[in-house]
Amino acid sequence: MVRNLVNFVGSVTRGNGEDDQSDQGRDHCIFCGFDLREQDLYLAHRICPRCRFHCSMSAQERIESLTDTNSFSEINRAMISLDPLSFSGSKSYSNSLFQDQRRTGLTEAAITGTAAIAGAPVMLIVLDFGFMGGTMGCVVGEKITLALERAVKRRLPVVAIVTSGGARIQEGVLSLMQMAKTVAAVNRLHEAGLPFITVLANPATGQAYGSFANLADIILAEPGSLVGFSSLRVIKRASDQPLPSGAHTAESHLEHGMLDGVTQRTELRTVIGILLDLLRNRYRIASAQEDGRPQPAAARPQAWTSVQMARHESRPTASDYVSRMLGQFVELHGDRAYGDDPTIISGLGQIAGQTVALIAQQRHADPNAGDEDAQGESRTRPEGFRKAQRAMNLASKFSLPIVTIVDTMGPDLSVNAEVRGLGNAVASSMSMMSALDVPTVSVVIGQAGSGGALALGIADRVLMQEHAIYTSVSPEEAAEVMYQDVSRVEDAASWMRLTARDCMDFGIIDRIVAEPPNGAHSDPDEAARLLERAIVEELTKLQPVSSKKRMRQRYAKYRGMGEYSSRIRATVARESNALQNMVSSGVRKLASKTRRKPKTDEHDDIALTNGELYGADD
Repeated sequence: MVRNLVNFVGSVTRGNGEDDQSDQGRDHCIFCGFDLREQDLYLAHRICPRCRFHCSMSAQERIESLTDTNSFSEINRAMISLDPLSFSGSKSYSNSLFQDQRRTGLTEAAITGTAAIAGAPVMLIVLDFGFMGGTMGCVVGEKITLALERAVKRRLPVVAIVTSGGARIQEGVLSLMQMAKTVAAVNRLHEAGLPFITVLANPATGQAYGSFANLADIILAEPGSLVGFSSLRVIKRASDQPLPSGAHTAESHLEHGMLDGVTQRTELRTVIGILLDLLRNRYRIASAQEDGRPQPAAARPQAWTSVQMARHESRPTASDYVSRMLGQFVELHGDRAYGDDPTIISGLGQIAGQTVALIAQQRHADPNAGDEDAQGESRTRPEGFRKAQRAMNLASKFSLPIVTIVDTMGPDLSVNAEVRGLGNAVASSMSMMSALDVPTVSVVIGQAGSGGALALGIADRVLMQEHAIYTSVSPEEAAEVMYQDVSRVEDAASWMRLTARDCMDFGIIDRIVAEPPNGAHSDPDEAARLLERAIVEELTKLQPVSSKKRMRQRYAKYRGMGEYSSRIRATVARESNALQNMVSSGVRKLASKTRRKPKTDEHDDIALTNGELYGADD
């Protein structure tokens, strides 16, 4: 499939946009040869009904399929290229421009304008590969920059559909400078806090991919699209080896963390509409009245019982709760650096009508992926923490509350994880969580293990399900270290004070969330209802508080953990009171015996007192 696509894209590029293969592309699928005439799916979306190959679309066809009817209004249509370098080659640049203008009906490779997608107003940028290979000349760069600047002035989100093949070589280094121009304009869009969504279609390479298109908040791609900075021609020239199967495609980029999702063209309008609705963040939940009901007192189960409940194979996972609690959830993928860790679920969704950014740790994420501990639980990799950081940045930019769901034995402790920057990923995640200017609620639903849990657990409000546990190391590890006997794991669990009730006593968490009588696994729907209610209640309390006050309170909260003046002082006071009571009791006993016995010398009195208080053996 990749080889056929290589030949197809290469022929279009060599033909400078004159698609001499268009008759076949119009009547038959270039991959499977299926007759596309009178096929509704092809006529509406240019998709082959047999093999689902996404055939090329013109810019006008994309606008019609993506935007609301008659909502598109083009801007800067009259701008055309004028051969700024007086290019001299085998074919006149001016003639090439004129031929593509006549053939496509476009004035340049970019169409820009305002539109509505699923009712949401947007600034739309569409590159057309059929015009000079969708290359970025001066006019294309100028039209994109003007569109981005107008979006900032009119407070509009931006959606860009990119099909591009590289540089406009006829304009030399001026073409290269369009990368810098568009990147600077995107920076202003981000500073204004406006959403930017890019869709990479077939092909999406070269200057457009390496500049504004890759700076979007959310990057989607169509299935099978050729995606990458280098064009296929450059890759083939740079290596004698054939291109690996599946390489340089949207699916490969998704696997390596460079995309948020690969979306079918038939679903693209719906997905973009949902994302725009979520990022607009028009609604905030608020409590109609204070809930005066006291929180039920949580029981103090045996520590080992909690460990077994937290590890129960049927206990609901993060994905179970997400599907039950969040509406219109759109999952985002990848860390934009190395990969997409399935142990982290990241995305945008609604809870009680409020858009939130969700970051959740998913155990049993991929049983075939390795990186698992003795209990078969997947551990979070460095790219998972970096993916979480992307969600934190999105939340901060769009002022969205963050909800994190913690359920992990800890981070991936392999050598490969260390090489990929595990320590930095954990530390920087904790740093970002502690410094966020938006409301944050963290929920422990199972096991919260070491730094892997804390990286997502530094929040304004930390909740913990009744039978969840919080540990620095596993009870098995603790038993081995403390007793040199793994069989004493129950003793270690008790000594570790790892239950929700213990964490509440230490001030580590703020609230215990009740579970169904026999545990969350006995009734996942009820467990999700109780958890959602607790999260909503905490968000209603946090959102009216100013960001500065929330950040001060968050700092004070963690600043006081383990501080002498807080819990340690209280512990010392209790021990001191107990000692004073013991001394008073000993003195009373001594006085009673003294009245019954003849007086001895001073040394004997002291010996008697010591014997009474500390015992003869001491």
